[in-house]
Amino acid sequence: MSEEMNEYTPDLYTLVDEDGNEQTFEMLDVMEVDDQRYFALIPYQADPESMIEDDGELVILKSDMVDGEEMLVSIEDDDEFDRIGELFLKRLDEIYDGCDCEDDGCDCGYCGHDHQD
Repeated sequence: MSEEMNEYTPDLYTLVDEDGNEQTFEMLDVMEVDDQRYFALIPYQADPESMIEDDGELVILKSDMVDGEEMLVSIEDDDEFDRIGELFLKRLDEIYDGCDCEDDGCDCGYCGHDHQD
């Protein structure tokens, strides 16, 4: 498979919640703040129609070492969650809304508009 194809393949992670339920997420972004790694994910939708109808719930987790293995865990502190959430929202807005979208030759891959008209 070419590198170009891999560039547009989502980073998928299957996570298990406290009740043992598995759910697949797509990684949108990773950032390090104060020596702590944080991850922004959304529930993965394989069907394009489901993606359009999805509410776009953003899941924010942080890295924690458990028995020498990196695990993604919930952010328990409300202030920390709010602070990191705002940072991710700002970054994601810059990434995904950075497209002019008025250019018929747009190939940003983010705007979602059909420029074939």
